[in-house]
Amino acid sequence: MTVSFFISHITPLTFFCFLLLSSSTAADLNITSILSSFQNLTSFSSLLTSSSVASDLTRRQDPITLLAVPNSYLSIPPASDLTRRLPPSSLGDILRYHVLLHYFSWTDLLQIPPSGVIVTTLLQTTSRAPANFGAVNITRNPLTNSITIQSPVTFSPSNATVLSVIKTLPYNITILAVDSLLVPYDFNLMTSETRPPLGLNITKALIDGHNFNVAAAMLSASGVVDEFEADEGGAGITLFVPTDGAFGDLPGNVRLQSLPADRKSVVLKFHVLHSYYPLGSLESIVNPVQPTLATEDNGAGSFTLNISRVNGSVAIDTGIVQASVTQTVFDQNPVAIFGVSKVLLPREVFGKDSAGAMAKPGNPVVGTNVQPPETSPSPENSPWLSGPASSPSGFHEDMKSNGERFRLQSCIVALCCIGLYLLV
Repeated sequence: MTVSFFISHITPLTFFCFLLLSSSTAADLNITSILSSFQNLTSFSSLLTSSSVASDLTRRQDPITLLAVPNSYLSIPPASDLTRRLPPSSLGDILRYHVLLHYFSWTDLLQIPPSGVIVTTLLQTTSRAPANFGAVNITRNPLTNSITIQSPVTFSPSNATVLSVIKTLPYNITILAVDSLLVPYDFNLMTSETRPPLGLNITKALIDGHNFNVAAAMLSASGVVDEFEADEGGAGITLFVPTDGAFGDLPGNVRLQSLPADRKSVVLKFHVLHSYYPLGSLESIVNPVQPTLATEDNGAGSFTLNISRVNGSVAIDTGIVQASVTQTVFDQNPVAIFGVSKVLLPREVFGKDSAGAMAKPGNPVVGTNVQPPETSPSPENSPWLSGPASSPSGFHEDMKSNGERFRLQSCIVALCCIGLYLLV
C-alpha cells in the first residue's frame, strides 16, 4: 500500500516537472528573429523572408547550420547582381544552398579533415539539384584553420570562407558568417531569369480541364486553394489532382465529405508538393520519397508520397494507394498540375492502424507508422572529432549566455517541483 501511494503521487508530479523542463528548453526557432539582433545581417534576413525560405526553416525540426552573408558582402558583385535580377524562386534555391542539414559547432569545424566533408543542403531535398550538386564540400586549411565551403565538383568557381560564428544554440542551430553568396554548380541562371510571374487561379484551371469538377469544388469549399496560390511565389507547387472518375471509384468505407474540416484539409494538402516539378523532373526524380504540404503541418517523415517511374509513366504510392499521372492539366513555372488516376489517401488517416482514430472526429491526425526523424549526433560522437579546439572571439560568450539562461530556467523549474512535492 505504501508503494502504491508513493507512485500515485510522484508519477503525476514527475510528469508535470518533465513538461515544465521541456517547455523551458524547447521552442520554435525563428531564424529572422534570431538574425534581427545582428545589424550586419539585415539584408540576408530580408532575402530569407521574401523568398519564403525563412518559413521553410521555421517548420524544420532537424539541426541545421546556416551560412549567412553580411550586408557588406551582399552589396558587391556578383552577389548584388544575383539578388537584384533573380526571381524569388531561383533566389530561394540559392539561399537553400546556404542551409546545411547538419549542426556544426566551431569545434566540429576545426576537426574537419583537410580532404573535406560532404554535407547535404536544403536545396538537395528539393530534387532540383542533379546528382550531388545540392551538397557542399567543407574543407579546412591545416596551417591556418580557415574553413572553406564550395561545391563537391572539382574546380567549382563558387566558394566562400567562414568569417566567424555569429550565433549558436547547441545541437539545434549554428549561424556562420561567410564572405560570399554560394551558387550551386550547374545552376542555370539564364533559365531562372526568364521565369515569368504567375498568379494562377487553380480552381478555374481545374474547371477548364473538364474532368476535375469534384476536386475544384472541394478545394474551393475548404479554402486551402488560397494557401496553394500563395505558395506560387516561393519555390512553386506541384498538384496531383484526382479525376472525377477517381472520386467515383473510392471504396464505400471512405467518405471524404464526412471528414472534419481539418482532416479534409490535410487530405487535400497531401496532394501537393511544395516545389515546382515539370513532368520530366518527376520522371527522373532523385529523392523518391517527397514531403507534401501536409508534411509541413504534421511533422517531418509524415504524409509523404513515394514517386517513381513505372512502365513509362509516373507512379505515386501513398502506402495504401497506388496512382499514376494520367495527364498534364497545367505546366508553367512555378505551377504544375497533373491529373492522377486515384484519390491519394494518406496512410496516417486511412491506414489500418488509423481506423480507430478516424471513427472519432475530435481526434487529431496522427501518423501511426512513421518513424521519428533522426537527430544529428552530438559533436562528441562525430566520427571525425579528435579533441578540443579554440573558437573565434565571441563564441564562448554566446555559449556561456545560453548555458546561464538554461541553468536559471532549470533552477526555477526545480524550485517549482520541490514546492509542488511539499504541497502533495
